[in-house]
This record gives sequence, C-alpha cells and structure tokens, in this order.
Amino acid sequence: MGSSRRIYVAGHRGMVGSAILRRLQQRQQAGEKLELITRTRSELDLTDQVQVQNFMRSERPDIVILAAARVGGIYANNTYPADFIYENLMIECNVIHQAFSAGIKQLLQLGSSCIYPRSTHQPMREDALLTGPLEPTNEPYAIAKIAGIKLCESYNRQHGVDYRSVMPTNLYGPGDNFHPENSHVLPALIRRFHEAQRDGLDEVVIWGTGNPRREFLHVDDMAEASVFVLDLPREIYEANTDPMLSHINVGTGSDTSIADLATIIAGVVGFTGRITYDTDKPDGTMQKLMDVSRLAGMGWSAGISLNDGIRQTYAWFLDQSETDLRER
Repeated sequence: MGSSRRIYVAGHRGMVGSAILRRLQQRQQAGEKLELITRTRSELDLTDQVQVQNFMRSERPDIVILAAARVGGIYANNTYPADFIYENLMIECNVIHQAFSAGIKQLLQLGSSCIYPRSTHQPMREDALLTGPLEPTNEPYAIAKIAGIKLCESYNRQHGVDYRSVMPTNLYGPGDNFHPENSHVLPALIRRFHEAQRDGLDEVVIWGTGNPRREFLHVDDMAEASVFVLDLPREIYEANTDPMLSHINVGTGSDTSIADLATIIAGVVGFTGRITYDTDKPDGTMQKLMDVSRLAGMGWSAGISLNDGIRQTYAWFLDQSETDLRER
C-alpha cells in the first residue's frame, strides 16, 4: 500500500482554490490517498517570508498548489495598483522559493490571461507572452503573474524541480465576487439583472456597445484542468511545453459577445425588460480569447456549457443571499 500524497492548497477559500479543494476531496472520497493541507490567511500570511518558511519546513507537503492571490476587477486594479503588485509578488516569491528550500519537488501555480499583450493576435497563444505592451488598467497585477511564471521556469531550469503554471481565461462560478464595483463582468451582470428583476425595473443599461467578446470558463472546469495538468507525467508535460515557455492556457476555446451574455443572464434570472447599451461608455478590448490547443492536445477540454454554468452560479448566488439574510 502506498503512502498518502500530502497536498497544500494555498488560497483554499478563494473561488479557484475552493474549487480545487472540492475536486481533491472528491478524489479522496473515491479512495485516493490524499492528505489535504490548508491554512486561512489569519493562520498563515503568505506575504510574510518567515511564516511561509516555517510552514513549509514543518509541514513539508509533497505538492503545493498556489491559488492564493490578490484579485479584483478594473476598478480595484486601478485603485490599488501598489497593493496588487506587492502582495502578488510577495506571495509568489515566498511560496515558490520556500517550497524549493523545503525540498518540495512539485508545484502548480495559477495565473491569469491578463499576462498577454493588450493588442496580441486572437486567439492568444502561449508564445504571445512578453511580445507587446500590457493592458494599462491591470499592468501591475499582470507583471506579478508573469513573474510567477518566470519563477517557476527559473527554478525548473536551475534546480530541476517540477513547477508548472496554468493560465485560465475569465473564470466564474460558486465563490465568485458579486460586489457592485469590484467584480468582473459576468457576476456583475448576474447581480444587476437579479436586482432589476427583484425591484420590478423595466430596463437594464449596460456599458458600451455590447460587441466586445469574452471567453468564460466555469471554475469547476478550471479545477479539473488544474488537477489534470498536475497529474500529467513529467515527460508528457515537458514534451508539450518549452523550458522558456512552460505555462499552459486553460479555457473553452470559444467566446461570446457581452450582448449575448446579457441575454443569457437575463433569461436565467427571469428578467423580461429591455436591455439597452450606453455607447458613450468604453468597450475596452474588443476580444479576449485563449488558444487552448496545447491543453487539448494533451487530452483535456472544458465540459460545462455557459448556459449551465450561469444557472449553477445564479443558484449559488441566491443561496448565499438567503444565507446572508438569515444571519442578519
């Protein structure tokens, strides 16, 4: 009988980290020998080098999954650029270096599609990294995420460890942030249509023309992809990547317009009023789509449709809203 694999999930309370933890717990329940390690932010401050060093040396997990990050939408990125670059750089430097120092050979780091240049060719391939200027509104966050990729690549090259990076497209699902100012477009629209339907409004106004196209991946698919990449034999992973370009895109490979997204969400929520567009407001980048051919070639593809994913997410949102009301 083999021993259990000890896996530390950093950021297990966030949307992505909690989905990965759920997936690993399902594998536990199916009989796989896994020992899952978590720490809350109050128990372990990942921006504190000494705390992370002591944790890694005392716990010595076999695998680290780095899903912890300071995240937010355009408003948050614009308002707190110093916080975004500092906290994310510190988390990555501390977790990756101290994992190496503790002798941990395997690590998976989660990044973001914002690492790619704002005007890059669509769909965005992995080799588009560092080929042009970044989107200014989230450049500090993107630079931190690029640094995480390069940390993993550098430790692999110099020390022979197996540190991997996955770059998801726009994620949504249970655990998402529905804040009216700090959330991303899909949860923001869910909240806006929900409140319009609840309050009996006959119109919802959306910024821009509705023409920009975005790709959306359900967080449970992201969790599945993360575990899939983590489990790939090293020879297969390295045969499909490059030491200087080792990150892998994760997405659906298809996108939808903001106008079509709004129509889907209105239908799920039950809003029957008008959807209008404030064309005086900016559209932003017209398309952001990931090239996922590398991951598809390894044998993984997304399984949750956008319609089904939005229905699941709205059900979770309603459940959370009811829970909040009960606890007041």
